[in-house]
Amino acid sequence: MTMELWFLLSTVGVLLVYRVYAYLTRNNRYFDGKPIPHLAPEPLFGNVRQLLLKQVSSTEFIRSIYDRFPQEKVFGMFDFRTPVFVVRDPELIKRIAIKDFDHFVNHRPMFGRNTDPDSDALFAKTLFALTDGQWRQMRATLSPAFTGTKMRQMFDLITECSVQMVQHFRQQSSDAGRVYEMKEVFARFANDVIATCAFGLKVDSFRDASNAFFANGKQLVNFNRIGVIVKAIGYSMVPWLMERLEVDLFDRQQTRFFGSIIQETVRRRKADGIVRPDMVHLLMRAQQGTLKHGEQQEEDRSDEGFATVQESEVGRTDIGDRRPISDMELVAQCLIFFLAGFDGVSASLAFLSYELALNPGVQEKLHAEALATRQSLNGKPLTYDVLQRMKYMDMVVSESLRKWSSAPFVDRLCTRDYVLSIGDDGTEFTIDKGTVVFIPISGIHHDPRYYPDPDRFDPERFGETARDNIIPGTYLPFGIGPRNCIGSRFALMEVKAIIYHLLLEFSFERCAETQVPPPLAKGFMGLGLEKGIQIEFRPRSLLSG
Repeated sequence: MTMELWFLLSTVGVLLVYRVYAYLTRNNRYFDGKPIPHLAPEPLFGNVRQLLLKQVSSTEFIRSIYDRFPQEKVFGMFDFRTPVFVVRDPELIKRIAIKDFDHFVNHRPMFGRNTDPDSDALFAKTLFALTDGQWRQMRATLSPAFTGTKMRQMFDLITECSVQMVQHFRQQSSDAGRVYEMKEVFARFANDVIATCAFGLKVDSFRDASNAFFANGKQLVNFNRIGVIVKAIGYSMVPWLMERLEVDLFDRQQTRFFGSIIQETVRRRKADGIVRPDMVHLLMRAQQGTLKHGEQQEEDRSDEGFATVQESEVGRTDIGDRRPISDMELVAQCLIFFLAGFDGVSASLAFLSYELALNPGVQEKLHAEALATRQSLNGKPLTYDVLQRMKYMDMVVSESLRKWSSAPFVDRLCTRDYVLSIGDDGTEFTIDKGTVVFIPISGIHHDPRYYPDPDRFDPERFGETARDNIIPGTYLPFGIGPRNCIGSRFALMEVKAIIYHLLLEFSFERCAETQVPPPLAKGFMGLGLEKGIQIEFRPRSLLSG
């Protein structure tokens, strides 16, 4: 190789390295002109290297950065190369997520934006991932499916799954208590609920442990595997290429499996005129444009749980016109319901059972309420309205959702420049279009200014008088604003129903295998468990006998 050629190649190499480095670090000084502190970024990773390398859980990460700036209302960080404003102040959170929502309509496009309506890439079609007008229309179309009236219609299906689960464990524990891993137990319950309510299938994941619906579901929600991490990095670095290749968050094997179930169910129901009070029926009506809010009177919100009332009061707005939805959009909504129901609900139930085991006084008070409720029914099955009147149940569930938030944070993408004032002295700065806002839920839920002794499990925080002292914008288990969780009523109904039925037959007992505190799963995923939660189901007949 001649000296001239060597010199030319070396120069090109240096220039290429410089261009790559400049591309990776071009936003690193973004916050230098802002009157807020920020975390120092690393090239490529920004401030999320610990999450990417699975050195810390999302919950621990959010709490740690939240606590770095205890006196600040807002601070900055980087999600890979994207500047992120972390908003700690409840008033600013309400301003961004509700009052000035039009500036922050969308989530950040982690796995691509909207694609061809008929393509197999489904995540971009889910309510969570849709943007702007498409999101507004889909939210308006689906909202009537999640009213209290519709929950009443589906409640019998959840009760059936609850009774089925209790009968299974009663047979297994007839002579003694047994230790179970709670995340696995409640994942199977949640799987059966979603199968019957969202897919129109009868599944028993306790007696048929290896059923295909459960096996594919576990794979669908496994977001800590290397393939998902590679996709996340790809969309962060070269989103245009990933979108062109239609790389989807969901693996094609699972989307085809669940998609074929939904499409066959819809075909059969249309052909045979089958009507069943489940989500498939509601989505079919939404597809036809016949699902409307005006079919029922608005429920009395005094009968709703605290978490539902909170998210409803901060999330109501005129979001847009309804429209029929396509076949692939219908499948996509079923998949996102599965994701939320399978993983989020099962994690919430696992941590709730853990807290009941560690707090026997709370558990016995809740058991007494369940006994009184059963007695009031005079042999009749539990109903949705009776469940809503279990006040202590609501207090216990609300406190568990505070302490163990299934979503450690929520994000909003700034869609047009937004000037934010942060002080009485007139200090203000611009949140620029294309940057992201994080609302650090787990940090706020563990802030002693809002919840004294935040690591203590205390349902009395949500008693009828105490709850009036909770500052709006500091209790966010289902998010905040128009983009809050559309399925909160369904999730709460599911959680309360199974806890009611289980407590009548079993006590949750701490055992030698119970780890305190439970190690959390590390990485980008939401609230998860590294090794599960081991709890003993002890038949109450043994306690009394």
